[in-house]
Amino acid sequence: MNISMRFEGLSEEIIAEALKRGVVKTKAEAIRLGLLELNDKYGLVPRNSEEIELMEDLREIERIERDLKSGKEKLHRVRSIESLIK
Repeated sequence: MNISMRFEGLSEEIIAEALKRGVVKTKAEAIRLGLLELNDKYGLVPRNSEEIELMEDLREIERIERDLKSGKEKLHRVRSIESLIK
């Protein structure tokens, strides 16, 4: 994908400083790095099988929490592991 972008203000300053400090070598690399950081912060796209499994687990936990809050699911107290097996 090819994109032409113009940056002004704070965005422009951030890219210039990243180039100056040698954090990135090009403006395109700065954008790619920013996208990776965005993904790391918000977990938008899993990057490996472990992360995919973790994201699936987190979605399931969120679903269970929603169902608990809405009353679709209920928690039951258990006195011991043995009572779970019976």
